[in-house]
Amino acid sequence: MQFSFANQGLVWSDAYFLAEGLFNTIRLAAAATLVGTLVGIILGWLRAVSLIAKIVTAPYIDILRSVPMIIQLILANSFLSILGLGASPFWFGTIALGAWMSAVTAEVVRAGLLSVPVQYRKSARSLGMNGLQELFYISMPLAFRTALTPWIGLVLSLIKDSALAGVVGYVEYMRSTQILITRTHETWLLLLGAGLFYFIICYPVSRYSRRLEGRIVV
Repeated sequence: MQFSFANQGLVWSDAYFLAEGLFNTIRLAAAATLVGTLVGIILGWLRAVSLIAKIVTAPYIDILRSVPMIIQLILANSFLSILGLGASPFWFGTIALGAWMSAVTAEVVRAGLLSVPVQYRKSARSLGMNGLQELFYISMPLAFRTALTPWIGLVLSLIKDSALAGVVGYVEYMRSTQILITRTHETWLLLLGAGLFYFIICYPVSRYSRRLEGRIVV
């Protein structure tokens, strides 16, 4: 005897399910961006001022920048499981995506600091500024202008890469979309909705960054 099941169409409760996935995506992307940016600024500054720090942190930077994110997530999740260390999917995704964000942000910060003309630094020191004063009042503002655009690009990439957190059990927007596709077979409608969601999130960020860049460029 064969059994056949009718495809269940979309219902109103699915909208709540998608909204929860949307919130999870925004929460994960915001947390990973905050953690990764703060750590990346520190790493980038250390790599710009210290040759020893540059050599020590090189494996961390190169591995995270070179290995695809989905492989990093799967391997790290498996490694933690072997060690018996458990973490919620949200915190695991935040740490994994934040680690990637810190690596790429560090290089952006390092390049921005090194782009500041050495004459500006020497002039600041000749005016009596110490190292920290020169960093906060001269180097960092000038480096910010250089690093803003590539950093915004990294944020946009992280928002889209947050969809990969579904492989470790985190139900973000793309994962909730896949679950509904499996149940309802409304593939085109749900994928178009997912694409529209990422566009609505990413496009305003890109537009605002262009306006901000135009206002700070001298």
